[in-house]
Amino acid sequence: MFDFSHFLTDSYAVALAAVMLAAMIYLCLYYGLYHFRVGRWGLKKEGQVPQGDLPPVSVVLTARNDAAWLKENLVYLLEQDYPDFEVVVVNYLSTDDTEFVLKLLKDYYPHLKVVPFKEDVNLFQGKKYPLSIGIKSAKNDILMLADPDCTPKNLLWLKGMVRGYREQGTQVVLGYCGVKRTKTLLGMLQQYDSLAYGAQYLGSALLGHPYTGSGRNLSYRRSFFFSQGAFISHYDVADGSDDLFVYQNATRKNTAVCIDSDACLTAEPRKRFYQWHDERRHRVATRNRHSFWGRLHESLPAWMNVVFYAAAVLLLLRGTLPWVAVAAAAVLKWAWQIVCFSRLTKRFEGGYIHFAAPLFEIYFIIANTILILLPLPNNRKFKK
Repeated sequence: MFDFSHFLTDSYAVALAAVMLAAMIYLCLYYGLYHFRVGRWGLKKEGQVPQGDLPPVSVVLTARNDAAWLKENLVYLLEQDYPDFEVVVVNYLSTDDTEFVLKLLKDYYPHLKVVPFKEDVNLFQGKKYPLSIGIKSAKNDILMLADPDCTPKNLLWLKGMVRGYREQGTQVVLGYCGVKRTKTLLGMLQQYDSLAYGAQYLGSALLGHPYTGSGRNLSYRRSFFFSQGAFISHYDVADGSDDLFVYQNATRKNTAVCIDSDACLTAEPRKRFYQWHDERRHRVATRNRHSFWGRLHESLPAWMNVVFYAAAVLLLLRGTLPWVAVAAAAVLKWAWQIVCFSRLTKRFEGGYIHFAAPLFEIYFIIANTILILLPLPNNRKFKK
């Protein structure tokens, strides 16, 4: 029915087909090992920490002009169903109602500790100095880090994250913070980005190679933080309070992943594209501090996608391989990608966004390339 005789005599087309097939196999393995595996992975019930053995915990947040978020979300952290915990909020140079909101909440919640900054004494860049002061002010060894715009799914977040310390020797626990579902295109792009990025760093940790985490839902021991030198080695970089600290200190033996439903947080999607774009630029601003192999590991899926689509287009232009064969390869890749991504959306309540995964993936190949080529300047005094 289809004539492959010209294709078999065209060595250039055969090479292109081999390259496309190799890229497709790599991507299918990637979707299975990262998207599908993270979506299916779960903690064993027998590994949960008994109620009587729950260790004391300190939740640490940094805030600057976040009165609206604190008014809406902080009560969910203060009301956690946990026997012994405190919430430490560093109020860094806020000029809105943040101070008033924190004072009001402190009257009702004695386990809220506020660390105020009236003057700009940050000799470094970014939020690492205020965060370090918040960590130093914490009284408990197990720290839970979040942002003012993050909301726990229920009042069991602390119990959920503490389960990550069930194995002796655990120093770092990686969590997940998703984006609340919306029906807008910008909201869906943020959902996809959060899911895909989370699957990559969580999947790497599950495979024994933790390389980064999200400061929106991250935990580590206070003693470990200071024993590893805190942020001293990268104080000169505005970003990376989560990325660089995890990259430099997390290992297969000391890192756990905790993504059961109780342990996850959600954040409101940004309403303006430039706000979300700026957040994403912050996220990639520290990648030049990663090793060559680390950067290759992070960017290889995108490069394999470029190779796959480029080879497919060249084969179609060449014309010696029937177009049905190229289309079949693309459809198989897309179908497996949708199946694997559907596990993520089901686990993290992402709706039906997996049906658009192939299209969104192409968008982010282009968008992330632009982010890397246009890094943020390193002159920011504070980054949320």
